[in-house]
Amino acid sequence: MKFVPFQLTIFLVLGILVGKYFIIQPQLITLLNFFAILILAIVYYFENKRYFPSIKFSIAAFLAIFFIGINAIVLSTESHKNNHYSVYTKSSKNQKSKKVITIKKVLKPTMFYDKYEAEILQVNNQITLGKILVNLERDSSNVILNVGDTFIVNSGLKEIKKPLNPYEFNYKNYLKNQQINHQIIISERELFSIAKTNITLKNIVAKIRIKIIKSLKKYGFKNDELAVVNALILGQRQDISESLLESYTGAGAIHILAVSGLHIGIILMLLTFIFKPISYFKHGKTLTAVIIILLLWMYAIIAGLSPSVVRAVAMFTAITIGMYLNRPSNVYNSLIISMFFLLLFHPFYLFEVGFQLSYLAVFFIVWIQPKLFNIWISKVWILRKIWQLFTVSIAAQIGVLPLSLYYFHQFPSLFFISNLVIIPFLGVILIVGVIIIVCAILNILPSIVGDFYILIIQKMNFFVSWIAHQETFLFKNIPFSFSAMLASYLVIILFVKWQEKKSVIRFKFVLFSVIVFQIVVLLEKQQLETTNEFIVFNKIKSGIIVQRYGDDIILFSKDSISKENYPVKPYLIEAGMHKLKVQAPRNFYQFLNTTVLAVDSLGIYNIETIKPTAILLQYSPKINLERLLNTLHPKLIIADGSNYKNLVKNWEETCLKNKTPFYNTMQKGAFILRG
Repeated sequence: MKFVPFQLTIFLVLGILVGKYFIIQPQLITLLNFFAILILAIVYYFENKRYFPSIKFSIAAFLAIFFIGINAIVLSTESHKNNHYSVYTKSSKNQKSKKVITIKKVLKPTMFYDKYEAEILQVNNQITLGKILVNLERDSSNVILNVGDTFIVNSGLKEIKKPLNPYEFNYKNYLKNQQINHQIIISERELFSIAKTNITLKNIVAKIRIKIIKSLKKYGFKNDELAVVNALILGQRQDISESLLESYTGAGAIHILAVSGLHIGIILMLLTFIFKPISYFKHGKTLTAVIIILLLWMYAIIAGLSPSVVRAVAMFTAITIGMYLNRPSNVYNSLIISMFFLLLFHPFYLFEVGFQLSYLAVFFIVWIQPKLFNIWISKVWILRKIWQLFTVSIAAQIGVLPLSLYYFHQFPSLFFISNLVIIPFLGVILIVGVIIIVCAILNILPSIVGDFYILIIQKMNFFVSWIAHQETFLFKNIPFSFSAMLASYLVIILFVKWQEKKSVIRFKFVLFSVIVFQIVVLLEKQQLETTNEFIVFNKIKSGIIVQRYGDDIILFSKDSISKENYPVKPYLIEAGMHKLKVQAPRNFYQFLNTTVLAVDSLGIYNIETIKPTAILLQYSPKINLERLLNTLHPKLIIADGSNYKNLVKNWEETCLKNKTPFYNTMQKGAFILRG
């Protein structure tokens, strides 16, 4: 990787990371950016006659790009801007001020709420910007909000909760990377609709998608089949059921349900075939490239311009330009250039799992697949095509495996079967699906064609579900740290480089990388075996306690708890899930020098033989807390999620009055003692 775009992209990424994780004033970074570009211009002026750039010019260029990366993410952060809604809602007085909100995106609903991504256009009479999460109560509402709907609310904004238990998915951090820092919880009666809505491209496209869905419903599309078509072609995944989503994940085929590089690549191949005759005319190649790029971006707009669609279309736009400039072999440049400009204009993409997986998969397909394919070249056409698909799947899986293990902790070993069966027909499914959508809108779709397409989708769902239920081949709950992921990529990259050119020095690097990986594994194993913890988990209406000495873990609960139960599952995965024992809860727990007395619904606490350091209140005991404090004199009171909220509030007031520290897991998260 000696070409300039790769080096510039590396420094851009470093700048984005610095800008994300360090607090830097926008004015300061703008000034530093100006001076960096000025220095680059001066160096270029004095050295522009050199055939090869000097080290001074390289340093100046990399420094300028580094500061541009910082500047890109700092200036892209909406909360830094003077007209962000938070400027006008900081005080409690303004929290319940009049807010004009418009829906930007429909999200996947939960059991209790319909969820939407929205933007605050006004606070009182001030024009503002900034995205929030809207939660509309389902039991109190028959309203379905659509993209572009605008309404007024007076409700206050709420902080998005951080994870309350160890190693849980950090939804707050996920939304923060989407630049969503607050949420609002409302019911139908709190909505005051505005008749006039602004006509935007997103609103028009959303209405087109709604019309498409209504047209498909007329022809018998419903439930999972309709949800798959909506995801597969229109890029909208919010209607897919949890069970179907789990099936596609377990079969290693989840990428099929997200309009991404795979779909855009297939569409590009078909468009290239359709418009190939044009390329034989004068300037035909340029015209073909323009037509294909326009059609790709039109499809991206119809699919909602989601991040996965935008990055896929941007990636294949660069590849298309390379193809029609007679430079199809330089795909690396096309990938890196598309990545550079995507991150330059949308630096928050860097922190999206989909972005990371997409580029890694495509990069490894381009890099490794030809090497795997050349291992065996069959003379039989059909075998050659099957082998080609197989090597594409293997190359992509090698590229994303360490990252997938780090994020998802599972490996679907039958992924190649689902890909071999589905991907060859995916192009046909996509094209036929588009034709069916057009015919359905025009009301000219033959019923037999619609029914046959529904049957195809049903069979695909059934096949994926069957693959996912072969649990022997689905490896779940694999502990895999960030350090292990980096060490894995080091091994993979150096091994492939050694295969390209088998030299002694490269083989030594491979051995070195293997040793590094082993050291990481041994250090993490040692850390696991020497970790001692006492944890009171937070779970509504349930009491869960974990006492751990190394890899010996005891879980105390009177409820039905297994390794698959949240909130303990993420913690057990991280701990390696060794020697887990489930026992009935005790009256008291001894952890190193700390004695914790558990007081449950029976309210028994006056035990003369126990002098507790802390008292854990569970299952809403009816006690006089002030008398308990005067009797036992504990250093700390802990209340978990099994208690009624009004009781917890009263206990907190009593502890404050008696100057006794109080810990509420429903607010502060799991209580953890380490030794």
